[in-house]
Amino acid sequence: MIRALLLSALVAGALSCGVPTYLPQLPRVVGGENVRPNSWPWQVSLQYSSSGQWRHTCGGSLVANNWVLTAAHCISSSRTYRVVLGRHSLSTSESGSLAVAVSKLVVHEQWNSNQLSKGNDIALLKLANRVSLTDKIQLGCLPPAGSILPNNYVCYVTGWGRLQTNGALPDILQQGKLLVVDYATCSSSGWWGSTVKSNMICAGGDGVISSCNGDSGGPLNCQADNGQWQVHGIVSFGSSLGCNYYHKPSVFTRVSNYIDWINNVIANN
Repeated sequence: MIRALLLSALVAGALSCGVPTYLPQLPRVVGGENVRPNSWPWQVSLQYSSSGQWRHTCGGSLVANNWVLTAAHCISSSRTYRVVLGRHSLSTSESGSLAVAVSKLVVHEQWNSNQLSKGNDIALLKLANRVSLTDKIQLGCLPPAGSILPNNYVCYVTGWGRLQTNGALPDILQQGKLLVVDYATCSSSGWWGSTVKSNMICAGGDGVISSCNGDSGGPLNCQADNGQWQVHGIVSFGSSLGCNYYHKPSVFTRVSNYIDWINNVIANN
């Protein structure tokens, strides 16, 4: 028994990120479905204080005990933020969930809010306190630096964003299956054209399932061969024509392009 416990501890240590205690159910956020509770345990709700209330504004991914990865366009220096972890329903104060203040905002130095199509839509949020990892709060894995997913690779976007263009915001975390669209296709004239850069990932574009307002900053979760889920993308932007417009896939910041930046920020702050 002791040997079995030791072995399981070693396995857990080797796979210290990207392996949920509660495995996601993956049959098929727009056109998505309710997730299995706590099956994406690195997903956070980024909230800001407004008139004495906390309001959900974006998603994010817990990538270290005191760091959350999100999108630069989610961040305003004039707002006070907190991160809610371990949550399934935003309206319910669930056992095991935490709300932690954000003590520092680090936005990529080359981010320009007036030039979204240049990319660099990435930010790190330092939490005021380190969080303890549990069955409901776990780390998302970062992908290997420079890695590029092939066309049609299956990934899942998760978030509390709108269920359809101009639609309602869900209370329950949603997931949607998206197929990666390779850069050659996505940057072609019938798709996103020159708006998309190589520091981004496209996924979706089938006109049915996509990310939408409120999903920004959240993860594009893609499973590696060893079973670990890796955060390959950060929800960045979609089409002004609608969230799930045909041949206008959701566009994500490509995390593998920023591994050195992420490591440097965490090491120096």
